[in-house]
Amino acid sequence: MISTIYVEPLADGWAVRQAEVDNPQVFNSGAKAEDAALRLAKRLARAGKPSEVVVYLRDGAVGGRFACPAEGPNA
Repeated sequence: MISTIYVEPLADGWAVRQAEVDNPQVFNSGAKAEDAALRLAKRLARAGKPSEVVVYLRDGAVGGRFACPAEGPNA
């Protein structure tokens, strides 16, 4: 099953959320949040778990979607 990582705006920053993790990571800038989400997705992909990053803009629109296919021994 694919792991989806969301980058979402907050009132005073940006959150990186993942269903498998209870607490989101919070960042001051969208660029830092997006970078952290992409690094996490790549780590998951290297471990054999396909993942994707969905980035939301402040207006609620999807600003980007990045797929990371599984690369590890289970791929």
